[in-house]
Amino acid sequence: MMLLAATTAGHAAVIPLEVYNTRMQTITGFGAACCDGAMYPYGTDTKPVELLYGPTSKIGLNIMRMEISPSFKGDENASWTNYNWQGCVPSALIVKARGGIVFGTPWSPPGSYKTNGVAQGGNSESQGYQRGKLRTDCYEKFFPWLNSYLKYMKSKGVNVDAVSIQNEPDWWVSYSGCLYDPEDQVTLVKNYASMLDRETYPGVRLISAEPLGFTQNYSDALMKDATCRKHIDIVAGHLYGHAPLKDGNMKSAAVLAAKYGKEVWMTEHSCTDNIDHLPNWHEQLIFAEELNECMLAGCTGYIYWYMRAHWGFVGTGETKYNVGTMTNTKNKLLPRAFVMSHFAKHVTGSTRLTTSRDKTSGEGAGFEYSAYVKGDSLIVMAIDTTKTGHSLNIILPVEVKSGTHLLSTGNETKNLCQEAPIVLDKPTKDVTVDLPARSLNTYIFMIDKGSTALRETRRTNVASAKSYYDLQGRRLDRPHGLCIERDTNGNSRVVMMKR
Repeated sequence: MMLLAATTAGHAAVIPLEVYNTRMQTITGFGAACCDGAMYPYGTDTKPVELLYGPTSKIGLNIMRMEISPSFKGDENASWTNYNWQGCVPSALIVKARGGIVFGTPWSPPGSYKTNGVAQGGNSESQGYQRGKLRTDCYEKFFPWLNSYLKYMKSKGVNVDAVSIQNEPDWWVSYSGCLYDPEDQVTLVKNYASMLDRETYPGVRLISAEPLGFTQNYSDALMKDATCRKHIDIVAGHLYGHAPLKDGNMKSAAVLAAKYGKEVWMTEHSCTDNIDHLPNWHEQLIFAEELNECMLAGCTGYIYWYMRAHWGFVGTGETKYNVGTMTNTKNKLLPRAFVMSHFAKHVTGSTRLTTSRDKTSGEGAGFEYSAYVKGDSLIVMAIDTTKTGHSLNIILPVEVKSGTHLLSTGNETKNLCQEAPIVLDKPTKDVTVDLPARSLNTYIFMIDKGSTALRETRRTNVASAKSYYDLQGRRLDRPHGLCIERDTNGNSRVVMMKR
């Protein structure tokens, strides 16, 4: 039936996997934050984005997160900080030039807007543990302040694609921070979000506050209010202490968001961070599982934390983290970047399909899967964390005529993203491929257009039968101008939409 060029001996068993033609969310992309260890922003050092971003890069990132510092010149009551909006501009210019998305997140509004009078969150002895919240009499200043950020960035040649309300509104910190209760966020958005200047900055989208553990009480409160729903385009959160499926926060938050046609972005997490060595291959597979589980939870965008860190994507040059032949060479791509590339280069722009083995909890038996359709390609991701290789028998919803197997099996460069053809005798829906031990696999099958076309039997959690994208493939909640219109059968055409 088929011949796989890359074979693995000693298979323990054949694992069955069926891919269904039920379409779920469309994936906007993957990225990281414009920050560098504990020192940020990058300023003129753009090497990380040069290595990581764009469709022709080895990794394929397309989303970058920036901090919106309290004010352009620095808040007069926050002498502890010396950064400003200029810092992210050089990197943002490169990301935009390569067709990427850039968005800004406030860690704190200006201190003069807050109850404790400073940009710090207030959880410090020096601030007397004064909880810093946005003063109610300053709610009307918040969105004009975001507009000033958009204006500044545009003056530097960067059209910012989205702005968030707050980084971790539920986390009381000694660094830059601001606390919001879910009710505070509803009041702010409901009564003042109309002040976000979408006319001057067309296409800019508003992201919800990004809670520490993706607790859905923040996003659900917004989604249940009709006025708030009108203003919020993307529901966001982080994964600290809460896995995407096991604890259910992210998956639960995605339910209402998807019902109302909103995107769901995981905007910060460091998987296995603060360690004293370069991550081993087991830890890299944990990261792969997190990416996969976010997709299964309904995520449309995944943004990692540090770009350059020994547990990130680009080396720092700190030799103390070296392990054997694995080196933390400065400005060299690390294995974690190549793990990310399996998703960033191939899943971006795809639509997820359900499978017979979609996880419903964070518990598993050493295997994880997900599947996607993208143009003429049908993509299956498979992760095997066990010590014995297997065969994977995949039943597809459409006949395929050929394929490619991308395989990563270890931290050494030679073991990352190995490519081998999947040769089929004839178009088929029944394919058996190798699933090596302790591996991350991307199987990219080419759909046989001469066979029965891929058609979905039902569509889950999608607000309308048609979806719209800009010419860079980014999904639009408020389509205007020249757009790509895609129907439920995957057919696309370019249309002109009026605002």
